[in-house]
Amino acid sequence: MDSAARPDAGGPFEPPRRLVRALAETHGDAGGEWLRALPELVRDTVSRWELEPERVLTPGGRSSLVVLVRRADGTPAALKLLAPGARGAHEHAALARWDGWGAVRMLAAAEGALLLERLRHEVSLSSLPEAKAQLEAADTVRKLWVDPGEDHPFESVAERSRRAAEALRAARTQPWAEAVAPLIDEALDTREELTASAAERAVLLHGRFRQGKVLSAERVPWLTVGPRPVVGERAYDLARLVRDRLEDLVASPGGAAAARRRVTKLADSLEVDRDRVRGWTRFRATCAGVRALGAGRRQEGELLLEFATWP
Repeated sequence: MDSAARPDAGGPFEPPRRLVRALAETHGDAGGEWLRALPELVRDTVSRWELEPERVLTPGGRSSLVVLVRRADGTPAALKLLAPGARGAHEHAALARWDGWGAVRMLAAAEGALLLERLRHEVSLSSLPEAKAQLEAADTVRKLWVDPGEDHPFESVAERSRRAAEALRAARTQPWAEAVAPLIDEALDTREELTASAAERAVLLHGRFRQGKVLSAERVPWLTVGPRPVVGERAYDLARLVRDRLEDLVASPGGAAAARRRVTKLADSLEVDRDRVRGWTRFRATCAGVRALGAGRRQEGELLLEFATWP
């Protein structure tokens, strides 16, 4: 195996391109500094935990590097190194709270690093037929909705969505956003209504739950990975799931109706208010679409904003 795939080999080491692009967009110089230090960071962490690296997982994520490894006793595992600002402590706390229930099991943790049980990263719910995938996704996300515990470190849905709303307001002043200003205003109004009226008991949420975040596993069929944990109402956690397989939805002549059916099925199966699922879906899709437009990803942004008008 070549040195690019074996980060302990002492030769050139290239992180996945997706990670490099994402950090350049979101972290700027700080992301570049972390990437330059990454080979040494991998070697130090591997040595400290007595791990044998196998390969870097590609295409990987947008805020972390995952290296498939084996522990000293030969047990397969996955080493996850988190970029600065990736809220690794919060992911650590959420995984500890779930303790393997519906989520990948954490084997060890240090600042900026997590050692996780090995899952079948090449097989996610996205590989299943749509109806089956949504059933399994609903069953998985239900397990994650637990009490966050006293003195938990997680931010609230109100806090996270407030930052997203501030970014929307800032984007609205840009010339490129003029055409989507009405959609931004509607999303901001929707967020105000949702945060002002939330009544159900707040639970621990995954934060960015979708089919691609649920992987095949050994001890149970499916486990979720990569949370960005937050505490709040369950409807928030379904918003990203509703827009899974977006390109297929948009390409379908019945895409809008299919999106509405998704909202209904998910809300009914999980006993969550349909209107609140619909509202958070619109808000989060608008935020993602405007963010993509601002980053120059025009096609992605237009798809997301078209979707935001459907549910």
